[in-house]
Amino acid sequence: MNDMTSQRIALFGATGSIGSQTLSVADSLGLSLDVMTAGSRDREFEVQCRKYRPRIAAMADADAAARLRVSLADTDITVYGGSDGVVEAAAETDADAAVIAISGMAACRPMIEASRRCRRICMANKEAIVAAGGYLLAAIRDGGAELLPVDSEHSAIFQSLAGNRKSDVEKLLLTASGGPFYGKKRAELEKLTAKDALAHPTWSMGKKITVDSATLMNKGFEVIEAMHLFSVPASKIEVVIHRESIVHSMVQFRDHAIIAELGVPDMRTAIAYAITYPAREPGCAGSVDWRTLSSLTFGVPDTETFPLLAFAYKAAEAGGTCPAVMSAADEIAVGAFLRGEIGFTDIFDVVMDTVGICGRGGEASFDEIVAADTEARIRAGELSRRIER
Repeated sequence: MNDMTSQRIALFGATGSIGSQTLSVADSLGLSLDVMTAGSRDREFEVQCRKYRPRIAAMADADAAARLRVSLADTDITVYGGSDGVVEAAAETDADAAVIAISGMAACRPMIEASRRCRRICMANKEAIVAAGGYLLAAIRDGGAELLPVDSEHSAIFQSLAGNRKSDVEKLLLTASGGPFYGKKRAELEKLTAKDALAHPTWSMGKKITVDSATLMNKGFEVIEAMHLFSVPASKIEVVIHRESIVHSMVQFRDHAIIAELGVPDMRTAIAYAITYPAREPGCAGSVDWRTLSSLTFGVPDTETFPLLAFAYKAAEAGGTCPAVMSAADEIAVGAFLRGEIGFTDIFDVVMDTVGICGRGGEASFDEIVAADTEARIRAGELSRRIER
């Protein structure tokens, strides 16, 4: 994949934060779009389609797709609608690489279909890997595609592992900014609002992931994701608070040498690397200014105040449907928080209580995981509505 001007990508989830940053990378590298998909924001998606002129466009919302089909009638873009339409778009792509920026379990079917058509899957979906990573990674391998991580932390680990033997790895060190509430105690968190939670100190991300960063749930997801991507147990993954977000993650080897990947906090670097690997194209993001960077600090996460990180380790150890239930419950709880229906610390209780109600450890089939995801959303919604504000 060296001649970037001839490369085509399929982008699943174009109107989200990762999707829009992927389009910025496409602009910078001169990539063309073969397939683009979105959820329900048809007006925004129409603008994107008119600019990038994909061969196929699909929207998970069938009504939005119907409106898009009418608005793009003057173009030669084929429009598919509904969740089956998104899968159909994946099954018909001729792209070299597919960027999976759809959130939740909805990414599973198009991801698997795309793996049969594309040489590379650029993975930006946490939830599906957390819930059913073993099944999905096996399906992608069976489809014949290679998988590269898009998360900055997992991209950093991937790069730090390059040229080294897996047997020499002592542990993976996932860095975390600590979010906007770093240093606060439980009593202070109870009065915080969605506006407070969305004020991330270093990264520009979507609302859901920004709240997850504030609760440290996002880092818990990344621990489980790293387990699957790099085939290591949770006991060999350590989370380190790093407020500056310059060190994106590290690998410590058995001789205690540590290799890290550093850069400015901009997702476009990791997105571009996943698409262009093993080549490194001219940067889409800025570079670190060492003249103004005065220090790099590191610390230990406060899992007493922010219990979801430690809880994620327990869910990972339990296995079965527990990670899927945790992820689904978190999505419902964060949505309720963003709508002002529950408080910030209520997110902790909804997630942990939901796993306690319907999480099952041990082994679980893919169908059981999907069913658990559905049940968890119902239970988490019920728990959220019972909370008095």
